[in-house]
Amino acid sequence: MKTGTILAATMALASAIAAQPAQASAFFAWEVTDVAWGDVLNVRKYPAVYSQKQSAYPNGTVLSMTGRCTDGVEMDDIAGLPYWRQRQAVRYRWCEVWHDPANDGNFVTGWVYGRYIKPN
Repeated sequence: MKTGTILAATMALASAIAAQPAQASAFFAWEVTDVAWGDVLNVRKYPAVYSQKQSAYPNGTVLSMTGRCTDGVEMDDIAGLPYWRQRQAVRYRWCEVWHDPANDGNFVTGWVYGRYIKPN
Protein backbone atom coordinates (compact mmCIF):
# COMPACT_ATOMS: atom_id res chain seq x y z
CA MET A 1 0.00 0.00 0.00
CA LYS A 2 1.32 3.44 -0.85
CA THR A 3 1.95 6.08 1.81
CA GLY A 4 -0.56 8.46 0.21
CA THR A 5 -3.28 5.79 0.27
CA ILE A 6 -2.60 4.96 3.93
CA LEU A 7 -2.64 8.65 4.85
CA ALA A 8 -5.90 9.22 2.97
CA ALA A 9 -7.52 6.18 4.61
CA THR A 10 -6.36 7.28 8.07
CA MET A 11 -7.69 10.80 7.54
CA ALA A 12 -11.03 9.46 6.26
CA LEU A 13 -11.35 7.21 9.32
CA ALA A 14 -10.48 10.07 11.68
CA SER A 15 -13.10 12.29 10.00
CA ALA A 16 -15.75 9.59 10.29
CA ILE A 17 -15.03 9.08 13.99
CA ALA A 18 -15.04 12.82 14.71
CA ALA A 19 -18.35 13.24 12.89
CA GLN A 20 -20.14 10.72 15.14
CA PRO A 21 -22.43 12.27 17.78
CA ALA A 22 -21.42 11.81 21.40
CA GLN A 23 -23.24 8.91 23.03
CA ALA A 24 -23.64 8.29 26.74
CA SER A 25 -21.63 5.23 27.63
CA ALA A 26 -22.29 5.06 31.34
CA PHE A 27 -25.38 4.27 33.33
CA PHE A 28 -26.35 6.19 36.44
CA ALA A 29 -27.33 4.46 39.69
CA TRP A 30 -30.36 6.07 41.32
CA GLU A 31 -32.44 4.63 44.15
CA VAL A 32 -36.20 4.27 44.59
CA THR A 33 -37.31 6.53 47.45
CA ASP A 34 -40.34 8.18 49.06
CA VAL A 35 -42.82 5.56 47.82
CA ALA A 36 -45.63 5.12 50.35
CA TRP A 37 -45.28 2.25 52.81
CA GLY A 38 -46.43 -1.00 51.20
CA ASP A 39 -46.40 0.53 47.70
CA VAL A 40 -43.95 0.26 44.79
CA LEU A 41 -42.61 2.45 42.00
CA ASN A 42 -44.01 1.37 38.64
CA VAL A 43 -41.77 1.22 35.60
CA ARG A 44 -43.78 2.06 32.51
CA LYS A 45 -43.20 1.39 28.83
CA TYR A 46 -43.57 5.08 27.92
CA PRO A 47 -43.25 8.25 30.04
CA ALA A 48 -46.92 8.53 30.99
CA VAL A 49 -49.04 7.42 33.94
CA TYR A 50 -51.47 5.61 31.62
CA SER A 51 -48.71 3.64 29.86
CA GLN A 52 -48.32 -0.12 30.25
CA LYS A 53 -46.58 -1.24 33.47
CA GLN A 54 -43.44 -3.28 32.90
CA SER A 55 -42.34 -3.87 36.47
CA ALA A 56 -42.41 -2.37 39.96
CA TYR A 57 -39.74 -1.79 42.60
CA PRO A 58 -39.90 -0.99 46.33
CA ASN A 59 -38.01 1.74 48.21
CA GLY A 60 -34.28 1.08 48.36
CA THR A 61 -34.04 -0.63 44.97
CA VAL A 62 -31.11 0.70 42.96
CA LEU A 63 -32.08 1.41 39.36
CA SER A 64 -29.78 1.62 36.37
CA MET A 65 -30.69 4.90 34.69
CA THR A 66 -29.85 5.52 31.03
CA GLY A 67 -29.27 9.19 31.78
CA ARG A 68 -32.19 10.50 29.77
CA CYS A 69 -35.23 12.27 31.23
CA THR A 70 -38.13 14.08 29.61
CA ASP A 71 -37.92 17.79 28.79
CA GLY A 72 -34.30 17.38 27.68
CA VAL A 73 -32.82 16.73 31.12
CA GLU A 74 -29.64 14.63 30.88
CA MET A 75 -28.20 13.08 34.03
CA ASP A 76 -24.73 13.70 32.63
CA ASP A 77 -25.46 17.42 32.82
CA ILE A 78 -26.72 17.36 36.42
CA ALA A 79 -24.30 14.77 37.88
CA GLY A 80 -21.96 17.43 39.34
CA LEU A 81 -24.73 19.37 41.04
CA PRO A 82 -25.47 19.08 44.76
CA TYR A 83 -27.73 16.17 45.73
CA TRP A 84 -30.83 18.34 46.28
CA ARG A 85 -30.39 20.07 42.90
CA GLN A 86 -30.20 16.71 41.11
CA ARG A 87 -33.44 15.61 42.73
CA GLN A 88 -35.04 18.94 41.90
CA ALA A 89 -33.97 18.65 38.25
CA VAL A 90 -35.85 15.35 37.76
CA ARG A 91 -38.70 15.83 40.25
CA TYR A 92 -41.48 16.48 37.72
CA ARG A 93 -40.01 14.52 34.81
CA TRP A 94 -39.95 10.93 33.66
CA CYS A 95 -36.54 9.27 33.55
CA GLU A 96 -35.52 6.23 31.54
CA VAL A 97 -34.25 3.06 33.22
CA TRP A 98 -32.57 -0.08 31.95
CA HIS A 99 -34.06 -3.10 33.73
CA ASP A 100 -34.89 -6.80 33.51
CA PRO A 101 -38.61 -7.03 34.36
CA ALA A 102 -38.83 -10.83 33.97
CA ASN A 103 -35.45 -11.55 35.64
CA ASP A 104 -34.49 -13.62 32.59
CA GLY A 105 -31.55 -11.60 31.27
CA ASN A 106 -33.62 -9.70 28.70
CA PHE A 107 -33.08 -6.07 29.59
CA VAL A 108 -35.39 -3.37 28.26
CA THR A 109 -35.84 0.33 28.79
CA GLY A 110 -38.75 1.75 30.74
CA TRP A 111 -39.69 4.99 32.48
CA VAL A 112 -40.07 6.00 36.14
CA TYR A 113 -41.41 9.23 37.60
CA GLY A 114 -38.59 11.39 38.97
CA ARG A 115 -40.39 12.26 42.18
CA TYR A 116 -39.61 8.77 43.45
CA ILE A 117 -35.89 8.45 42.69
CA LYS A 118 -32.71 9.90 44.20
CA PRO A 119 -29.02 9.73 43.33
CA ASN A 120 -27.36 6.71 44.88
